[in-house]
Amino acid sequence: MNTNPARGMRDFLPADVRRRQYVIGVIADVYQKYGFEPLETPAVENIETLLGKYGEEGDRLIFKILKRGEGAETGQADLALRYDLTVPLARVVAEYRAQLPKFFKRYQVQPVWRADRPQKGRFREFFQCDVDAIGSRSMVVEAELLSAAGDVLSRLGFHTYTLRLNHRGVLGGMLDAAGVPAEVHGEALVALDKLDKVGRDGVAAELQQRGVPDAGAATLLEFFFSVAAAQQTAAGNPAAFNHDVLGRLQGLLGGTRPEALAELQQIVRLMGPEGTGAHLRLDPSLARGLSYYTGAIFEIAVPDLAGSLGGGGRYDNLIGMFLGDEVPACGISLGLERILVVMGERGMFPGNLATSPADVMVTIWNLDAVPDALRLAAGLRSEGLRVEVYPEADKLGKQLKYASSRAIPFVTVVGDDEAAGGVVTVKNLGTGEQQRVPRGDVAAVIGRRG
Repeated sequence: MNTNPARGMRDFLPADVRRRQYVIGVIADVYQKYGFEPLETPAVENIETLLGKYGEEGDRLIFKILKRGEGAETGQADLALRYDLTVPLARVVAEYRAQLPKFFKRYQVQPVWRADRPQKGRFREFFQCDVDAIGSRSMVVEAELLSAAGDVLSRLGFHTYTLRLNHRGVLGGMLDAAGVPAEVHGEALVALDKLDKVGRDGVAAELQQRGVPDAGAATLLEFFFSVAAAQQTAAGNPAAFNHDVLGRLQGLLGGTRPEALAELQQIVRLMGPEGTGAHLRLDPSLARGLSYYTGAIFEIAVPDLAGSLGGGGRYDNLIGMFLGDEVPACGISLGLERILVVMGERGMFPGNLATSPADVMVTIWNLDAVPDALRLAAGLRSEGLRVEVYPEADKLGKQLKYASSRAIPFVTVVGDDEAAGGVVTVKNLGTGEQQRVPRGDVAAVIGRRG
């Protein structure tokens, strides 16, 4: 029987889980410092909840669940695995609006599923780490979200990341200025979103295939690449670069879309030139393919990595699709899987991250000593140590070998002599040193030397 997990899915062994828990812990700690509250939603949603929210390509990647029981013969789907955490959040806000605060700030770390083609750093089941703010149109929301995401990356050891920023309204104005008909704006955005993946020629071909006039496509691509060239020139001065891009956009838009341009200017000003703001880069080519974005959009990039570590934006209309009333909303999602891959490849995990299941292993000298061994283990646990008990009475050498194979740094031995004297032999497997200590001092000795 094939024992491999399903394609695009993974098993996580203990060392993997410890790394995942470390990263998730950092993310949750930072988000809580910004006042965000935890939320969880079901893995399965009604299919109508998800369809039509992600654009043409996104809808094709939804894992649908066929009807069961009497409806199984129809071959129809009525449920689906959640595709992201944003649409379920919108449903929750619509369902529980009266119970939620005026400004609802939540973070959510749960798995999502996409029927995508698996590749390096991309899986069919993966965790998203979302943080969203509901109820305000203020650009303070965007600035806080970007700052929180930047703080997470800094805590994890990323120091050369880039927060790419654009605006859907500005993109729309650029498409208008390039002569792209309004009815193919959505098609054009899907193509532009692939610029960093397929390059200039690939996007040009796709724009043509999607009905965008050649002249308009050429105007857009020329503008994008002139901005990219300017970024190379101003690499050491991000504030000057962002100011330059705003000027270029103003010239291209010619007075149209002033509100969208003003929002971009305000986000840049609120972020400032230092701290997280030093990582902010305006990127007029950033499109993000999801159809529900209405305002500012952003992605997180790191050097030498195809794709992003996360992204998000403002989606003021999405909750209204469930509720009937327009509710302002903005969020950003971090890709846990890609973060873990990059950190692993670059050796970014802290050296003191636990690699052992326990701080100490309690040996069992003989069957009569089992109750005392369990009491010793319970006492050490009560003092904050992680304790494993060897489950069988065996030769001491075998027990020490087992503890060493598990990278457990200490073992305790209570033989007849130790029991009679009220002491415990503590052996350091790293140095080979051992000493007899009073039973009440064992935890302190291990904690001091571990």
